[in-house]
Formats: sequence, C-alpha cells, structure tokens
Amino acid sequence: MNARRYATPPALMLALTFATGVVDAVGYLRLDQVFAGNMTGNVVILGMAATGGGTGLPVLGPVLALAAFLAGAATAGRVLRTAAPGWSRRCTGLLGGVGLVLTAAALGLAVVGADTSGARAGMASSLALAMGAQAATARHLAVKDVTTVVVTSTLTGLAADSRLGAARGRGARRRATAVALIVTGAAAGAALCQAHEGLAVAVAACVVLAVTALGGTAPTTTPSRSTAPSTALVRP
Repeated sequence: MNARRYATPPALMLALTFATGVVDAVGYLRLDQVFAGNMTGNVVILGMAATGGGTGLPVLGPVLALAAFLAGAATAGRVLRTAAPGWSRRCTGLLGGVGLVLTAAALGLAVVGADTSGARAGMASSLALAMGAQAATARHLAVKDVTTVVVTSTLTGLAADSRLGAARGRGARRRATAVALIVTGAAAGAALCQAHEGLAVAVAACVVLAVTALGGTAPTTTPSRSTAPSTALVRP
C-alpha cells in the first residue's frame, strides 16, 4: 500500500529513466557501441562512420537499432492513438510488453550469448525496440522533462531556468533527479556487465515490470483538465 502511495507518474517515469541508463550501458559496452535508448548517439555514430577513413565505428548495429526503435515507438503510438490522457490499461500493456522483451533479451544473452556481430546487432535491436515503445508511452503520459530515454532537453531546462539563467527555478529537482538516475543506471549497468550483460538487462526488466505493476494497480483518479497529462492514473 505504501508503494502505491508513491507510484505517481513522475516517480514511475524516473524509475524507467534509471532502467534506460542500464540498457544503454549494455548496448554500448557489450553490443558494439550501440545505444538502445539514446538515438542521438546512434545518429552521430553513423554520421562519423559514413566518412570512412578507418574510424572502426559500427554501422549495422546502429542502423538496425534506429529501425527497431522507430518500430517500437510507432507501435506504441498506434496503440495509444485513442487512449485517454494519463495512465491507462494500454500503458500497462505496453510497458508490460517492454518488460517482457527485456526479459527475453536477458535470457538470450545468458543462453545464446552475443559472440558474433549478427547476434550483437540482433540483441541491440531487441533492446531498442523496447526502448522505442517505452519512450512513446512516456510521451503519452507527458511527465514534464522526463522522456525516460534522453536528458539533453532536461539539462537544457535545468540550466536555462537556473539562477544563472532565467531564475524561474521550476522543476529543478525533477530535472536533476532524471539526470542523476540515468547516470546511476549507466554506472549500475557497467558494473553489472562485469558479471554478465544478461544480468544487467534482467535488472532493467525487473524495474520496468515493477513500474508496470505499480502503475497498473494505482487507484483511479479524476484529474483536473490542466493536470490531466501528468496526474491521471488508471483509465480504460
């Protein structure tokens, strides 16, 4: 009961941000420098690789990850097209699917491994598919400054609204927490990769499934019009 009390959309999205840090650490350290959540990184890698000159940067992995991420985001967008604002059963289903894909990837890494470039590209694509669906679901939930997959806009807002900037001070704690959690997730992912990359992905899967369970069982509320995107909980 106490856990449900703190299962607000911002808290749940921040937990997913931690999971993204873990997953991206696995992709970069163990799956040929491919980002599963941070697509900006993959685009930059592809741009550098396109120049040739023996950069040694991957091409297949980032291309497949981009395609998989877009497919996951498009699928989630289609599912949520007519969904009510806030957390709905469709959000629960989508995030549950993300958790299951991550679980399958963790098992694949543990049983099959990622010893070939094809296997690594395939695993990275699976992770990117999950992150695309997660990002689109988070976009639907519309928690300000928490996309769960990137923190560039979050850092921009943190600096621009700080005392050195516009001095608005709004949302500073949430923005700083999002940045800290993705860094912490990346550090945790790197540490877990020392044992096995499958273990790191399994931890991310557990976080996503816990978020799914907490969000899906939270009591239904009827938010005001102005706060509907950020405070609504379970809806049909």
